[in-house]
Amino acid sequence: MTKADIINNIVEKTGLGKKEVAATIEAFMEEVRESLSTNKEDVFLRGFGSFIVKHRAQKTARNISKNTTLVIEAHDYPAFKPAKSFIAKMK
Repeated sequence: MTKADIINNIVEKTGLGKKEVAATIEAFMEEVRESLSTNKEDVFLRGFGSFIVKHRAQKTARNISKNTTLVIEAHDYPAFKPAKSFIAKMK
């Protein structure tokens, strides 16, 4: 399912205009993006799941073909953790 499919499904279910639904979906995604990347805050959606920021520590890696080592810096990355009720619904 793509973002366009989600927008079309919401338009059919609610009767709202396609432009308003698309703007709402885009604003929601931007708020989640901004919260995670800029503010480093998790986003909790009760009954659906959580968008969280995870941290990876610095580590050394090897390039086997060139027989060299390199350092991968510590960094944050986004992750999604589904709610227990959502997991139960999927089973």
